[in-house]
Amino acid sequence: MNIKSLLLGSAASLLAISNSQAADAIIAAEPESMEYVRVCDAFGAGYFYIPGTETCLKVGGYVRFQVNFGEDIVGDDDWDAFTRGRLAVTSKSDTEFGELTGFIALHGDASSGSSDEQEFYFDEVYLQLGGFKAGTYLNWWDANDLPGELDDLGSNRLTSIAYIYTSDAFTAGIQLDELSDEELVGFDADGDVLTGGGQNLGLEAVVQAAFGPAAIELLGSYDFGNEDGAVRAIASADVGPGTFYLSGVYSSGYNVYYGSAQWTVAAAYAWKATEKFEVIPEFQYFWDTELDLEGDFTGEDFWTAGVTVNYAITEGLTSKVAVAYDDSSEDWLGLVRLQRDF
Repeated sequence: MNIKSLLLGSAASLLAISNSQAADAIIAAEPESMEYVRVCDAFGAGYFYIPGTETCLKVGGYVRFQVNFGEDIVGDDDWDAFTRGRLAVTSKSDTEFGELTGFIALHGDASSGSSDEQEFYFDEVYLQLGGFKAGTYLNWWDANDLPGELDDLGSNRLTSIAYIYTSDAFTAGIQLDELSDEELVGFDADGDVLTGGGQNLGLEAVVQAAFGPAAIELLGSYDFGNEDGAVRAIASADVGPGTFYLSGVYSSGYNVYYGSAQWTVAAAYAWKATEKFEVIPEFQYFWDTELDLEGDFTGEDFWTAGVTVNYAITEGLTSKVAVAYDDSSEDWLGLVRLQRDF
């Protein structure tokens, strides 16, 4: 065997070994691409896509510290401090039937004392598809009132079904409410209303319209169990450096929607002194503020007057101080609040 043959044989052996190793080589798989959270700007600020879906999610809420003061706030005490946390989650997506919304707001209240005094509850939970809305939520009596903290124009959290039509300057809605165990059956020893009965219904209808710097709302509700209802009107307009609000309520007798008086008129003026500082004086007068055994209004008239001051300490942190004089009790009442929104 000559040298040439030896070299050729060695090269062939090395090539065979190399091919065998190449066939058995482990090739590392490429890493799967990660889907990062994407901003969703279709429904406003704060939304992001849930990974792998076309549903947008928004998480928000607040932490609130508040001190209420006035006569007999808790028992015989004239002040009370508490803390509240709110966590709100909103989901939205577009469908062939319109915008689909799911909303959950959790509240937790904490104060000094035993654990029995602590509260944790759903403040609102509902779904909405286009104009159709169903769930448990604060109704129009609570959602649209004067901007201060001292007026009494009604407030309810009810389980309801509604249909709402909305355009650029006009909104109209009708709503059916469940009013369980809300029928007037009498009064206790302190004169407070006692309710009972079975499953009852209530009906609400609202019309809202805007005319440039002015707006008006007309709201009517009827309580079928108590066979009485209430009507409320609110109007607002830009006047000078602020916005003037005027509202009136008529209640035909005891009903779930409004029971503070047969008639009331309230006025407020929201003055934005600076970008951070707002002052809201308010006045309200009540006619016939008591109920007889038939659920009809009677009794004394009285008035309240006060002022709410809002100050934005920094981005996301606000303070509020409200003070009012109540003519019926001849006492001062109000609140001091710090709130961190997110």
